[in-house]
Amino acid sequence: MGIVGEYIDQTGRERRVTTDETRRALLAGMGIDASTEHAAIESLHGLQDAERRRRIPPVRVSSVDDASSRFVRVTCSPGARWKLEIRTESGDVETLDGVSPDEPWCEIGFGRSLATGYHQLRLLVTEGGVESIDEQTLIIVPPRCLTPVDLLGEGARAFGITTNLYTVQSRTNWGIGDFTDLANLAEWAGENGADFVGVNPLHALLNRGSDISPYGPLTRLFRNPIYIDVGRVPELGATPEVCERIGSPEFLWSLEPLREASLVRYEQVMAVKGIVLDALFHGFADRVRGTGDPRDREYERFVAEHGASLDRFALWMAIMEQQPSSDWRTWPAELRAPHGPVVERFAREHAARLDFHRWVQFEADRQLGDAAERAREAGMRIGLYQDLAIGVSPAGADAWSFSDLFVRSVSIGAPPDPLAEAGQNWGLPPIAPRALAANGYRYFVDTVRSAFRHAGALRMDHVLGLFRLFWIPEGGSAADGAYVRYPSDDLLGILALESARHKAVVVGEDLGTVPEGVGPALARWGVLSSKVLFFERESDGRFKSATNYPPLSLATANTHDMPTIAGFWEERDIDTRSKLGLIADEAATEQAREERDHDRQALLDRLADDDVLPYPIAPASPADLRGAVHDLLCRSPAQLVGLSLDDLVGELDAVNVPGVGPDRHPSWMRKMRQPLEVIVMSDDTRAALRCADRGRAPGSAATSD
Repeated sequence: MGIVGEYIDQTGRERRVTTDETRRALLAGMGIDASTEHAAIESLHGLQDAERRRRIPPVRVSSVDDASSRFVRVTCSPGARWKLEIRTESGDVETLDGVSPDEPWCEIGFGRSLATGYHQLRLLVTEGGVESIDEQTLIIVPPRCLTPVDLLGEGARAFGITTNLYTVQSRTNWGIGDFTDLANLAEWAGENGADFVGVNPLHALLNRGSDISPYGPLTRLFRNPIYIDVGRVPELGATPEVCERIGSPEFLWSLEPLREASLVRYEQVMAVKGIVLDALFHGFADRVRGTGDPRDREYERFVAEHGASLDRFALWMAIMEQQPSSDWRTWPAELRAPHGPVVERFAREHAARLDFHRWVQFEADRQLGDAAERAREAGMRIGLYQDLAIGVSPAGADAWSFSDLFVRSVSIGAPPDPLAEAGQNWGLPPIAPRALAANGYRYFVDTVRSAFRHAGALRMDHVLGLFRLFWIPEGGSAADGAYVRYPSDDLLGILALESARHKAVVVGEDLGTVPEGVGPALARWGVLSSKVLFFERESDGRFKSATNYPPLSLATANTHDMPTIAGFWEERDIDTRSKLGLIADEAATEQAREERDHDRQALLDRLADDDVLPYPIAPASPADLRGAVHDLLCRSPAQLVGLSLDDLVGELDAVNVPGVGPDRHPSWMRKMRQPLEVIVMSDDTRAALRCADRGRAPGSAATSD
């Protein structure tokens, strides 16, 4: 952990040195005063003193096959008496005691090896008649994450369908794809031989204004209720007045503009769903709560399992609804933290509203679980492939609930590079590495567990952030930023532990310039690399042969930030970038079109060289061209291949144009042009769905342990 003194930029030629001004700004964000040399020395001494006062660190992560998992190293004076209590995750307790040797430290061996999991150590030391107590969370982890070979067997080669759920149209949803659409898509994909269905991050959003990006959520711990299929909420059957209301011609007529719009109208959709969900919650509160029936018991289990995190999220939501601004940093001072007499009084006075938000999360989780079950019933061996965003909104619930973890006055992003000369500022606050460790990595554990819930695979957005993140001081540009290191082995170990417990594989989004040593580390931990066709080029611009893709990878044609296959072929992305002023002038636009012409031919050459096409000539049917690209990917050694639903149907526009605000371009809003019911019956879809000799036979069932 620490600020990186220098780094090599993406050209591989320029060395960028971190300035003292940047160091001071970043340290200030972490609560460390380095404004003067004297202040810096005092801060350093304070940190060193705090370290010396601790006899054992607050958290330790050790691999189960490492000798360090069988002892704890303790700092103490010779002759001091010590007593160590080891409380395992399963509740077993072992107590050891002794006297320190004539050394400044000693290693206390455990009576037995600890299983993988989260264990608590409590150390009592008596020295000179004074007792001190230190505690440690000891996390024993497996040597790596589960891989497709673990799930599917030797020679594992599977494919799946990926989609942005909000873009899905259907005849039953209310203007945005919902969990029933996800279940239907999974069922169709499974019946056609797919082993997983991937989705965008499903984290909770504000669902209005510019707060609609799935990669800048309110929280990474809970889901977006906009994806709930209101028609499948169990309370609907016991609430006839709501049934009558949503079945009325007037209500159905009001849904038509939301369904027919080419863009998702987040605020209007959430407003309509919110009214109905509120009425259904009252039915739950009046008829189910306290009855002890299965639905009531399931709710109680969900609330107990998610504990204080769910309570704080529900509290933030309830407070936010009554404030003129959703940004907690502008709220009255007494409401800017989850604790305190005013906040506690608010929670008591609005207990029913907090229960509403807990119930909404409970129902969202139930419907997502049902979609996962439908995927398994359709024969999928992996199931849902979920996405974990790299950060959260600084104005949202997590930044409020865990304000001691998030660094203020700093944002994460990316340094300047040839494609973004000014760099990128993502507007998301970083987590302070020291604070995360002091917290026993609890927030990271909870975040990963939430992402793995109901999933058989997990995509880690910007997985390089487990090693280092680019921090940009408030008011500065990306040129003023610097990299900050994170405890990668600890975080990857936790990821491996949760991967094993959830029987799920992990895919790291490792695009861009990967620092030396990161690739081998990810492979050692069993994390699949992301291989994107449009990025996999030789030095002369030719597309790499798919045979060069590593087995431990997920291969795709593109990402949500890139053009679709049809958009690439038709130059739709160039049109969009030119219209938005992202290409300097007409001459630059013409050059981009000339380069695209070369790229098209290069792709055809690769398809012919790898015997996907007989000649380097585009098929007459656009669907056949998309199918050829998919066939190329599926012939690769990559253990997993993801085929985008956008590419199966020939969508032209990408869902996101990076770095462009909603006032200029409707990122995250574009719907698919055809409803799901048409897509699954389309001849074009069938022509584009080419993935020969990969995975199980269509319609075959998944095996269970």
